[in-house]
Amino acid sequence: MEQLALEVREVEIRYRGLPVVQDVSIQVKKGGTVTILGANGAGKSSLLRGIMGAQRIWKGKVMLEGREIQGLSTEQIVKLGLVYVPEERMLFGPLSVEDNLKLGAYLLDEENLVRENLEKVYGLFPKLRERKDQAASTLSGGEQQMLAIGRGLMSNPKVLMLDEPSLGLAPLLVTELFDTVRRLKTSGMTILLVEQNVKEALEIADYGYVLQAGRLVLEGTKDELISSDMVKKAYLGL
Repeated sequence: MEQLALEVREVEIRYRGLPVVQDVSIQVKKGGTVTILGANGAGKSSLLRGIMGAQRIWKGKVMLEGREIQGLSTEQIVKLGLVYVPEERMLFGPLSVEDNLKLGAYLLDEENLVRENLEKVYGLFPKLRERKDQAASTLSGGEQQMLAIGRGLMSNPKVLMLDEPSLGLAPLLVTELFDTVRRLKTSGMTILLVEQNVKEALEIADYGYVLQAGRLVLEGTKDELISSDMVKKAYLGL
């Protein structure tokens, strides 16, 4: 049986007392790529924030490699190997690209490992090496997204959660971004991807879930979702 890297069991999340995620269960196998689809306001980002400990889980369980993590602080969850790259990117604008990357490795004690991870990130995103001394605020939108993902990779995550990584990017940059996600997948990284660019997300994912108004309404392999009338109509414009 394949090992689960991340499992969410019947989770409920509330915002100002109102449930925004209800009875949601998802599974991400080790080395797998899973996407969560849904319109704005469907509860996708709330779910990721809940998994990450940034939003309270009222009911249900979150398991990372079989260990319960709901109720832990975000820092404890990062230490256990789960990393979240938020839609807002949350970069430190005045700091250089390299300093932003090093902040992603603040939990690592070994200087050698930090340097090794820097080289890996620069190998993945050569533009970041060219801009390493520039302030993060001076980067283009695409470069800022590369930096946000690169910073997430600096702590050697077991599971990487990406929240709307292509949001606001030009079409050419969207293609570049998904090429990068593909390379991460090929390298064995476990990825949970929230993305409104449904066609690209389904092409890259092994499995997917569809959220509507905080509830799961559909799940399946990428082929099952691509051939689903509901997905074709609501998300692919067919």
